[in-house]
Amino acid sequence: MFNRLYVHVPFCVKKCHYCAFVSTSPEEAELSEYPVLLLHELQLHTTGNTPLASIYFGGGTPSLLQPQHLSELLDGIKAHTPIREDAEITLEANPGTVDGASLKEFRKAGINRISLGIQSFEDHFLKTLGRIHTVEQSRQAFLDARETGFTNISIDLIHSLPGQSLDQWRSELQHAIELSPEHISIYGLTIEDGTHFARTYVPDSPELVDDDLSADMFELADKLLTAAGFEHYEIANYARPGYRSQHNSGYWSRDGYLGLGVAAHSLLLDGYGVRFSNPDNLLEYRQGILSARPARIDEHKLTLDDAMSEFMFLGLRLSDGVNLRDFERAFGRSLESAYGPATTALEQLGLVVRKDEVLALTLKGMLLSNQVFARFL
Repeated sequence: MFNRLYVHVPFCVKKCHYCAFVSTSPEEAELSEYPVLLLHELQLHTTGNTPLASIYFGGGTPSLLQPQHLSELLDGIKAHTPIREDAEITLEANPGTVDGASLKEFRKAGINRISLGIQSFEDHFLKTLGRIHTVEQSRQAFLDARETGFTNISIDLIHSLPGQSLDQWRSELQHAIELSPEHISIYGLTIEDGTHFARTYVPDSPELVDDDLSADMFELADKLLTAAGFEHYEIANYARPGYRSQHNSGYWSRDGYLGLGVAAHSLLLDGYGVRFSNPDNLLEYRQGILSARPARIDEHKLTLDDAMSEFMFLGLRLSDGVNLRDFERAFGRSLESAYGPATTALEQLGLVVRKDEVLALTLKGMLLSNQVFARFL
């Protein structure tokens, strides 16, 4: 039913100004108890799955967990569900919460991939974003990760920040290239409801980057990073050859995955798939787990049409695109019969290109991906 595991850690030192994810400042007791709750939740699910191909600790700030607790959690996962020898095990980390000692212990616990939320290489922008770390801490965290033996490091950057120029973004990219990580995720800033930014900036605020400049930043990232040897393998993601995010690639390929923790989402491959999420409130989550009756929020059994739609808008995110023969094998009908008019229109607009048996986004299509995906909903 699933071969990937996502673990959501909903704790942060403080909320970043742009963040709409579920997170809260933890008490010490909550940090100690939470891994125990996660194992209880896992044990409520049946075994018999294929060995896990990847585990991803996301958040929030998973690096707030003590390495010992993370080690115990991974041991508990292994006792319940087999893990492949070559499984990718990722920990998201805020550069302000790790050092050489903790990174060494995380690696000893079983983490083999670190994702550093650097976001910017300018302290001014880090303050604007409400981050707790500095540029120097980011650089040191990266160097510490290298020195402790991590050979698979990803960094996150955000563009289209308030007041950011194209030259400033160019500098950000150059700093990232100089560090030489194996993977870089590039996100354009969006103003999410309920965030500090949503209360600070009104639509069309002059401080915000307009759509044309944001598009220029997206295209500049593609130009500079591919020239530096990175593969633009997904709309927002670049990797050295052989270092694509295996876990996230599983999402885009519709692999089954189980989400553990507050607000975690799951896709279990029963029939065309069942999607559900956990409560976004720690107290409600705890009560459900301890009573052995965890709540499934927004549970939805997918139909054939749902599954075909997901196959398209998730698969098109990847530069590999959607294989027409894979679509027919999965659903017993041709892609042409299901979405012929939509794909023809998108080709005419220059948003997708068909080559041999593959339909893929163009760079323009990546820029306007939401418009593309809407054709398959």
